[in-house]
Amino acid sequence: MKNKKIYIGIVVVLLLMIVIWKFFSGSSSEGFDIMADVKKGDFRVEITSSGELEALKSVEVLGPLEARRFRVNNITIESMVDEGTVVKQGDLIAELDKSEMFGRIEDRRIELDQSRAQYEQIQLDTSLVLRQERDNMINLEYIVQERKLVLEQSQFEPPAIIKQNGYNVEKAIRDLEQANDRYKVKILQEKARMAEVAARVREYENELAQMQEVLEKFTVRAPQNGMVIYQSGRGGKVKEGSQISAWNPVVATLPDLSRMRSVTYINEVDIRKIKVGQKVEIGLDAFPDKRLTGTVTRVANIGQQRPNSDAKVFEVMVEVNESDPTLRPAMTTSNTIIVNKVENVMHVPLEAVNVHNDSINYVFLKNGVKQEVLLGMANLNDIIIESGLNEGDRVFLSTPEFAKDAPVKLLPELNGKRIEIYNEAAGIKAEEEKDAPNQTRRRGNQ
Repeated sequence: MKNKKIYIGIVVVLLLMIVIWKFFSGSSSEGFDIMADVKKGDFRVEITSSGELEALKSVEVLGPLEARRFRVNNITIESMVDEGTVVKQGDLIAELDKSEMFGRIEDRRIELDQSRAQYEQIQLDTSLVLRQERDNMINLEYIVQERKLVLEQSQFEPPAIIKQNGYNVEKAIRDLEQANDRYKVKILQEKARMAEVAARVREYENELAQMQEVLEKFTVRAPQNGMVIYQSGRGGKVKEGSQISAWNPVVATLPDLSRMRSVTYINEVDIRKIKVGQKVEIGLDAFPDKRLTGTVTRVANIGQQRPNSDAKVFEVMVEVNESDPTLRPAMTTSNTIIVNKVENVMHVPLEAVNVHNDSINYVFLKNGVKQEVLLGMANLNDIIIESGLNEGDRVFLSTPEFAKDAPVKLLPELNGKRIEIYNEAAGIKAEEEKDAPNQTRRRGNQ
């Protein structure tokens, strides 16, 4: 009885082993090898990248650009409103340190006072000098009259005395004429001195008025309605205590939020596929359910290296088609650039395609047939099948053991073209192998 139970147990174990072996061996073609359907429909080639929103247009909020005229080159920000504050035209944005400008104004005011005092002193000096000259001319006129009288009274004197008195009259007249000319020159000189100082006074007065106008601009106000976005520099965004240059006194920008764009960067491998005018699907990290559309408006011609990256990338501008009040500058976007779109074509996953002898592309059908296929364009996941398969066919995504050694079922229409493709590929490969030792030697010489 005991032996009978043992025999029954052994038989049961053997039957289980047979069932398990049958299950695994009979279902290996479909149970453990993943399969996929040949699908027919629209096919898209896409390039995805992340980007950052910025306003298409923005107005710069400037500090006093004219401050450099008065040797105020660096200006410290004393206080400012928070970034992201929505302001109206004329609202306060920032207060700049006015101490250096106050110093310049005080220096100019002192110079103005000195010039005014100098002008008044010149006026007094001129009055005194000209009065002295006039008195001298009056005295000379008296002398002329006196000597004329002496000459008249000497008519009966000896000729020598008469002649001497005549000389005295001529000399007195000449002295009077010289004094008169000297007086005229003195007037011109004093007028010039006064005009020079008066011009300096007007110059200082004008500069003081301009300084007062510039001083008002140290209180920075919004030139229009908008949201405050602070300017970024080498030290990061400006903040309280930061300094701005009088040569480029940009404190902030007021972006036009009605029109936005996403700035993204594409690697050098994919940039050749990007063209102006391509459509873009845009997602927002801040609003995962929101979908926007856009258009590529600019592709950079020169690559650049981004921080913390060794790869070269090219800047691409994508203009957002929609106007959305929730959009804000610096929001992160996910951009799907539609490089190409083909309608009503068959396609399979990339994993389904295999290559034989570097020239024959094929797939494994459900029945184990190695079917040659003619390939079209590919994207990150799928590839177009132009010939060799039908919609609804099932293909393996890996090599099934039972069919790996089967011959490839070739497409008749590729007979001539396949040989050309194969020969071309073989020639390129042979040329590369031939050149490889030379490249090795060159590297060794270097």
